[in-house]
Amino acid sequence: MATQYRLPYTIRGPSEDTEDMYLAECPVLPGCRAWGETPEEALFNLEGNAAAYIASCKEHGDELPPELCQAGEIMVAA
Repeated sequence: MATQYRLPYTIRGPSEDTEDMYLAECPVLPGCRAWGETPEEALFNLEGNAAAYIASCKEHGDELPPELCQAGEIMVAA
């Protein structure tokens, strides 16, 4: 089973700096960003890029950034 990670992201609106597209970035993965015509498209593209980034790190034996948080859940009865 693949490890799941919680990744923070930001989305910036269209501007000259983003080539008039939405820009989604994952700050804990340096250089990991994606563009889209809508915020949803930018986020969808970012998800694929982030997965490829992590897979490449694992494949090449590179350390993952320590800021990554492995996703998980616990159940607590109170």
